[in-house]
Amino acid sequence: MKKQNWLFILVGGCMAMSASAQEKQKDRELSVDLNPVVITGTGTHHRLKETPAPVDVITAGDIKKAGITDFKEAMTVLVPSLSFSSNSMGDYLMMNGLGNSYVLVLVNGQKVCTDVANGNLDLSRINTNDIKRVEILKGAGSALYGSDAIAGVINIITNQPLDQIRVSSNTKVEGYGQFTQQVNLDVQKGMWGSYTSYAYRKTDSWKQNDYDEDGEWTDKTSNDGFNSNTFNQKFTFTPNDKFSAYAGGGYYDRNFQHQGYDYGIGYESYNLSLGARYKVTKASYITLDLYNDNFETNKTYRKETSVKEWGESVKYGIGETSLTKRSHYYSANLKGSFRNGNWGRTIAGMEYVQDRLKRPDALVDKGVYTLAAYAQEEAEFLRHFKATVGLRLVKHETAGTNLTPKASLMYSIGNFNLRGQYSGGFRAPSMNELYYFMNKGTTLTDGNKNLKAEKSHYGSINAEYIGSHFSISGTAYINQIDNMINAEKTLFSKMDETQKQEIYKEAQDKLGMSESELKKLKTYKKYANLEEGLIKGFEINFNSILGAGFSLGGSYTYAYARGKQYNESTGETEWGTIERSIRHSGSVNANYAHNWKNYLLNVNVTGLFHSKRYHEASDVDESAPGYGLWNLATRHSFGQFEIGLGMNNVFNKVDRRPFGVNYFSTNPGRTLYASLAIQLHK
Repeated sequence: MKKQNWLFILVGGCMAMSASAQEKQKDRELSVDLNPVVITGTGTHHRLKETPAPVDVITAGDIKKAGITDFKEAMTVLVPSLSFSSNSMGDYLMMNGLGNSYVLVLVNGQKVCTDVANGNLDLSRINTNDIKRVEILKGAGSALYGSDAIAGVINIITNQPLDQIRVSSNTKVEGYGQFTQQVNLDVQKGMWGSYTSYAYRKTDSWKQNDYDEDGEWTDKTSNDGFNSNTFNQKFTFTPNDKFSAYAGGGYYDRNFQHQGYDYGIGYESYNLSLGARYKVTKASYITLDLYNDNFETNKTYRKETSVKEWGESVKYGIGETSLTKRSHYYSANLKGSFRNGNWGRTIAGMEYVQDRLKRPDALVDKGVYTLAAYAQEEAEFLRHFKATVGLRLVKHETAGTNLTPKASLMYSIGNFNLRGQYSGGFRAPSMNELYYFMNKGTTLTDGNKNLKAEKSHYGSINAEYIGSHFSISGTAYINQIDNMINAEKTLFSKMDETQKQEIYKEAQDKLGMSESELKKLKTYKKYANLEEGLIKGFEINFNSILGAGFSLGGSYTYAYARGKQYNESTGETEWGTIERSIRHSGSVNANYAHNWKNYLLNVNVTGLFHSKRYHEASDVDESAPGYGLWNLATRHSFGQFEIGLGMNNVFNKVDRRPFGVNYFSTNPGRTLYASLAIQLHK
């Protein structure tokens, strides 16, 4: 670790050691942050120290202290077990050695469609000003949440203020043209509630290097400049203590400059939700939730261009827009939660899900449905024990029937908890993997309607201490994945002539490819259940309130992620490090707060460390080197007004290697920022 990193840790430690035992009332208030209420992992509300499944929590206060207004940045800085690698098409998320296809992202328990292209995500549609807390469940959660929850679940819980009227505004300006404006208006009047939020974000483009790997100058950028708008609206109706209902929706757009290309890229999405809750008794209830999410990617051309759509060539003029892909997600979830005396709770429910995808260049305009029934039992016994067992039965239209169980046991005594759990996971084949038939360059990609669902077995043990001023938690885990889906690659030059001609004919019939285009093909990719994965690791987290306004926290994550993967050179599967995985990650967070009558000062220092990110799929080590980033944030509160001043990437750590390499980060370097927050409420 470099000298600057040790210097910051030393300063944070000295700040902590110099704290004296004063402001006890403030300490008691802060101690609540060590034991918040969570719902992820069980589907029922528990204090963090009482939940049977270990859950990491990032609160709105944590995000605010760090001076962050972007959700991806918040997860990067505050959750070291999450990492992102970025390119012009979005962000690729990794959680404990597995990619974003194995991570389920939810907002208030509802799935968010964030798949842009090639497995990349767009998380910018999540407005940080709406966040109450983020709950992160590590490991398989399919018994409760269904497909994709193999690596874990990220559940964003949004605010629901209780004031009659609350108006807030948050403005932030940072280097490289980064600007954020967030506005919220919440009204609660009698049985009616209205919650409105809007966010505007923009940034300039920037480069890490003006030259590519061949030494040629390039105008392509490592970070695409963009502007985006996010609008969310929710209405609530609560006529009495037994019944409540809600209706809501949201809209989001984001347009990229995409410098160096003949087109710009745009994202657009909208979602609709409707639900109700009926209390059968004081502690038992039934809920119905209906949800629809839609996400579209498009291109707007800067010059006349011909593209292949539905197997035919289509011309677009300057300023015209073509559809890249459009996805639709529909779900209906009926759930009951029933208290069983003083010793347990039963959850049972049914869910219907439909996914639809339209992608003209890949000949996809299809939908698949999923039916599921699930049940879970929580029980407390022998004073110190709490057990949870659950089961989910899923019928997927193409992947058939799958059963995913889970079981956990927690032993508690005083402030100490011991937990053990097993959970099964599954991931249904994606629409891309099922139905793609696409030519790009010299490669022909073919989907497979006979794919089986991926399955996982996750086990973990956890030990934890949560006190009023200090908490520490350690978790060791193992995650085994079977039937992992990947594209089996075959060179046309090594293919049997009969098979080659069959594929050529299909490409001519479906894609309208000419003889000259067929001769240029080199690689045929066919999706199949080829691989296995085995991830072993552990994680340690601690948080402390030291008195006199000082607090200190940190974490370390180790993930040994191996996969039995397809090797293009040998044509066989063999064990190797999972692509984009990071073995060592850590973070440190030091905070100081003090109040002088009408002025509150908050100083926050965060440090993030990653070892190298593995990129070895091509038999050449193209890994991104390890790095460390430090940020400094200060907040100055005067009643309803708060000024933020800070510095990101304090030591100006920048990856200046040529364009086209796997960057450890596309951070542009040291930047200063200023923000102003205003909050009015009645």
